[in-house]
Amino acid sequence: MRRADITPTRSAGPTTARRDTVPAWLLLAPFLVAFGLFFFLPALETLWLSLTESSLTRTSAFIGLDNYHTLLNDPSFWDSVGNTFYFALLTVPPLCALGLLMAMLVDRFTGAQGWLQGTFFLPFVLPISVMTLIADWMLQPSSGVVNHILGGGRAWLADPHWALPAVAIGTIWWTVGFNMLLFLAGLRNIPAELYEAAALDGARGFTLFRAITWPALRPVVSTAVILQLIASLKVFGQTYILTSGGPFNTTRVALHYMYETAFTQSDAGYAAAVAMAFVAIVILLSLLQAWIGRWLAGRDA
Repeated sequence: MRRADITPTRSAGPTTARRDTVPAWLLLAPFLVAFGLFFFLPALETLWLSLTESSLTRTSAFIGLDNYHTLLNDPSFWDSVGNTFYFALLTVPPLCALGLLMAMLVDRFTGAQGWLQGTFFLPFVLPISVMTLIADWMLQPSSGVVNHILGGGRAWLADPHWALPAVAIGTIWWTVGFNMLLFLAGLRNIPAELYEAAALDGARGFTLFRAITWPALRPVVSTAVILQLIASLKVFGQTYILTSGGPFNTTRVALHYMYETAFTQSDAGYAAAVAMAFVAIVILLSLLQAWIGRWLAGRDA
C-alpha cells in the first residue's frame, strides 16, 4: 500500500501574528491620534499647570503641590463639591427609576410605541439653552406654570433651599429620555420565551419583574448608573445659566467654581488643581460604583 503524502501544517509564527495585527492598528490609529491630541496631551498640560502659579496669560514659577495644599483647606471648593454630590443624589436615582418605568411603559403598549418613545425622548434633543429657557419660564414666581399648578408664588430659583432641587428637576425632565432608550434596548433583548415559560407556571406581575426582568437588566442598570453619575458630577451649564451659582453659592458646583477661579480670578494654576482633584474624585466614585455592581452580581450568582 502506498503511503499518502502528508504535508505538515505550518503554525502561525510571530511574523504572521504581527501581520494580522496591522489592520487593527490602522483602524485604531485615528482614535489614538485624536485621543492623544485632544485628551491625553491637554490632561498632561493641565497637570503641569496645576503645579505652577499661573494666570490665563502667563506661566510663573513651579510651586509643586502648593495649589493642592491650598485646595485641601479651601472651604469654597469643598462646598462646591458638596453641592455637586447633592445634585447627583437628586438626579441619578430618579433618572434611572423613571427611565426604567418609561421603558417598561413603551414596551408594554405596543400600539403606541413610536408615539410614546418620541414623546419621552424629545426633550433630550433640545440644546441646553432651550432647556434652561423653558425651565426658567416654568419656575417664574408670578407667571410660571409650576406656581400656577401649585397655587403659590415661590421664587424657586432664588430660594436657597429649593434652587438646586429645581435645577435637578429640570435636568431630569431634559435627560431622562436617554435612560429610557438604554432600558428599552435591554428589555427588547430579553427572550420572550422566558416570560412565556414563567406564565405557564403561574407567574404574574411583579413576580415576572423580580425573577426575569430585573436580573436580565442588571448590567444595563449598572451602565446607566455609571453614565448618569458621571454626567451629574459634570453639571455646569444648567446651574450657570439658571442661577449663576446663587443664591448664596448654594448652586455653585465644582465645575462652576473652577470656571470662576480661572476666568474671573485669573488663577489658572489653582483652577487646574481644582480640575485635577475633581477628575480624581469622579474616577474614584466611578470605580467604586463599578466594584459595588460586580460584587452584588457575584453575590447573586
